[in-house]
Formats: sequence, structure tokens, C-alpha cells
Amino acid sequence: MTTATAVTPLTSQDADALVVAAQRAAEAAGVSVSITVLDAGGHLLAFRRDDRAVLISGETSTRKAYTALQLNAPTADLVDAVQPGAPFHTLPTALDRPLLFIAGGLPIHRDGRLIGAIGVGGGAPEQDHQFAATAIDTVL
Repeated sequence: MTTATAVTPLTSQDADALVVAAQRAAEAAGVSVSITVLDAGGHLLAFRRDDRAVLISGETSTRKAYTALQLNAPTADLVDAVQPGAPFHTLPTALDRPLLFIAGGLPIHRDGRLIGAIGVGGGAPEQDHQFAATAIDTVL
């Protein structure tokens, strides 16, 4: 018989702290972004769009978080997988889901279990990825 160990889910306090940490990282780099944090079920826990961020960054941050959550992988690691001839080439159009294969989305784990995801949009993809990673490293 195996014993299941409970893992603390991502809380609204965690989500707020992730948003603040990502926002600070972006501000330090002089970049205006939007940040989305989802729980393990894909439900919105926190969202923030900087007043100066391009409007579409709100949508891209949410789609990046959703993609990272659904595939349990950083979106930066999936970019090549959707190129012509690659294994996931048809995935973006095969499903009626808001997937986005651009760097900036990261799954969030606690004790080895997937508990949510963060997505950042508005900067260059590599910057968005770094802001999300910094937030996770700072908070969790």
C-alpha cells in the first residue's frame, strides 16, 4: 500500500507574490508586462497588466501560462516542437484551446507536483521567460 502525501496547492497569497516578483524583475529591466498565474485546474488566481504594456500582452501571458500548465513544460522548451515536421506541429490548430508556444510560460511545482503556472507577456520572449523564472525562484 502506498501512502499519498498531500501537497499544498498554490494559494492566492503565492499568486500575488509571484505577480509582484515578476513585475519587479520586469521593471528592473525597463520592460512593461502582463502577468498571469493559474492554479492546477487552470483557474485564474492572479493577473496584472502594467499600464504601459501592450494590450495583447494580457492575452499572451494567459495563453503562455495555460500552455505551460497543460503540457507541464516551459513554453520556451516547446517552441521547436510545433515547427513544421515536429511532433506537435498540428497541436496549436488541432485543439480548441488557447495554446501559445512562445517563451514566457512556466509550470509551477511544489514537492515534485504540478500546482499551477505563470505566464508573462510584453517583453521579448527570452525576457518574459526570465521574469517568470525569477518570480518562481523568488517566491517558491
